[in-house]
Amino acid sequence: MLNTTFFPASVPPRPNGRYAHIVLLRETDSYALFQTDGELNTARVHAGVVETEVMTRITMFKRKQTTPERLVGRELLRRYGLISAEQASEGKDRKTDERGVAVDSQGLPICDYNVDFCKQCPDCISYGFAIGDAGSEKSKVYSDTAYSLSAFDASHEAFTLNAPYEGGTMSRKGEVTSRINEQDHVRPQTLFPAVITTRDLTAPLFLYVLNNVLRARRYGAQTTRTGTMTNHVLGVILADGEIFSNLRLTQRLYDLLHRQSAIDPARPIPVPDALAAAREVIGSLLEEDRVVITQHLHGDHLAGFLADFGQRTSSDQGMHELLRAAARDSAAYFAAYIQKKEKGKKG
Repeated sequence: MLNTTFFPASVPPRPNGRYAHIVLLRETDSYALFQTDGELNTARVHAGVVETEVMTRITMFKRKQTTPERLVGRELLRRYGLISAEQASEGKDRKTDERGVAVDSQGLPICDYNVDFCKQCPDCISYGFAIGDAGSEKSKVYSDTAYSLSAFDASHEAFTLNAPYEGGTMSRKGEVTSRINEQDHVRPQTLFPAVITTRDLTAPLFLYVLNNVLRARRYGAQTTRTGTMTNHVLGVILADGEIFSNLRLTQRLYDLLHRQSAIDPARPIPVPDALAAAREVIGSLLEEDRVVITQHLHGDHLAGFLADFGQRTSSDQGMHELLRAAARDSAAYFAAYIQKKEKGKKG
């Protein structure tokens, strides 16, 4: 089971060196879009550490990973009555509680994503916020660009898209529409090794972040239509510092799979092979990182922990208890540091 004594009893105001890492293998289950300005994001990097030829990889930027996970968590906070479903009001219509937090008619905090953060819910405290002159909070969840394990040429496919009229044709009143476009999509079963790092979160807030990762299903530009993804958790690592990067994990994994002849441009990399190889690579990478490992959950111990956690969060009561514990810790941090700072500025 997870060593919860490792986590601080409350979120500290300054870094305390309590890092909890979630190591993942993200697998696309459908045609996804990870793009900027209409094109897939790519990078030219070395294929591996040993296999040093340069290759083009599809990249999945930080926000493409964290935003869907944040939105899953926020949805649950609304579902279980911990934040309001209302949008933020302005001027005389804005109501606040004794803490200065905007609330609805029921007294629930209003947390309007990227508009008016409440500054006190688990999402705000874990992932951070920025509200211009109204204040900011650094994220305690670190995520970096993820790189496709396979090369760009083997990982993408171009589709011609159209927007027909209601009758199902591309013409109306004798005129043919020009609403035709071609777009590159990431192929199904493309793998993106990734590490999510949390720093100095309490155990309930870490479990809140983990739950978001496990429940998030849709990533990319068209989240309502495509972009489904499975997050395979390979390990949970508690340490006194940060561990290896996404790129280093990807390159070392590529080296091992290449030696095993599992890299074939004509077919997707077999997921079971990649999972087994990743578990082997993680151990050797941790030995090189020179950090003190308090706990490394993997194998049967990890499976047991995830099964227990899944059983706990599969009931309304269990999910409510998890979210309420995370909300208590985030509200305590708000009262101790954020609210105090705001009162100091006004004074």
